[in-house]
Amino acid sequence: MSSKVYYNSACPVCNAGIKDQRQRMEACGIKDIEWVDVHQHPEAVSEVGASLEQVRERLYVKDPDGRLNVGADAFTRLWSQTPGQRWFAKLLRLPIIRQFMQLAYNIFARLLYRWNLAKRHW
Repeated sequence: MSSKVYYNSACPVCNAGIKDQRQRMEACGIKDIEWVDVHQHPEAVSEVGASLEQVRERLYVKDPDGRLNVGADAFTRLWSQTPGQRWFAKLLRLPIIRQFMQLAYNIFARLLYRWNLAKRHW
């Protein structure tokens, strides 16, 4: 089983970030990741036990072993698999930096979600 990334293509910022990360990973030969766009496949959110709105707001990555990574931890998981970004993932896993990253991500994700709602992207 491969990892699955659950993202929302209706958010232009999210879509651009995922497109870039996907291209980086595929350029390194990483092809065992399933990219699930919840805008196109809203029923897929049941696979992570979250609501559609929760997945629209934050990135979700499900590991092959079924472990779920959400938000900043989801990005860290992807970066840890990508040559050239592994050092960044290691840095972000350090205790104080991880806490700061999670806080910053959650604030940014909430503001971005509200912006998308105001712009009626979905």
